[in-house]
Amino acid sequence: MEHGWAINIGGGFHHCCSEEGGGFCAYADITLAIYLVLLNYQNVQRVMIIDLDAHQGNGHERDFIGRRDVYILDVYNKDIYPGDELAKQAISRRVELFSFTEDEEYLHKVNTHVEGALNEFHPQFVVYNAGTDIMIGDSLGLLSISKKGIIERDEIVWSKVRQRGIPIMMVTSGGYQRSTAAVIADSIINLNNKDLISLSGGIVSL
Repeated sequence: MEHGWAINIGGGFHHCCSEEGGGFCAYADITLAIYLVLLNYQNVQRVMIIDLDAHQGNGHERDFIGRRDVYILDVYNKDIYPGDELAKQAISRRVELFSFTEDEEYLHKVNTHVEGALNEFHPQFVVYNAGTDIMIGDSLGLLSISKKGIIERDEIVWSKVRQRGIPIMMVTSGGYQRSTAAVIADSIINLNNKDLISLSGGIVSL
């Protein structure tokens, strides 16, 4: 919070809720982070989750059903796991994609709905779940977003959040190809080059 941003390249276990694990996710780090922020920072009363992993973030959604202080924007492939109807009750803004959605449509929807969500809710802290399983060729995400598209997606989110002066924590979540790590690194470097972060003045952790 003190730096205004943080990146955890080992986090984003969004299928795990406070009661059980699921989908390669062993503990509910997103839920835990939000509870810790709400507990320790009295000036934070509204938190937004921007979940752009290819899969529905049903873990944190189950944890925040009925909560008015947590707003969830979830953009995901509707054709794949988990298809959790109960968890969908917690989604404030739901954007369902078809398999093999490509850059132009995807980035338009991300731009439109991130802007709309921020204007609607005015969060005081944002958790950004930046899954790279949206990348073309990912056999679990089944979307067709290019490496360039992923970098642009992250820039869209960070630009809109940072220009409003809202603290943001990014976790990198799913991504199941050998090239995933390089794309994440290139995206972080791009954020630094665009002055959206400073690699000498924030927190990047494993």
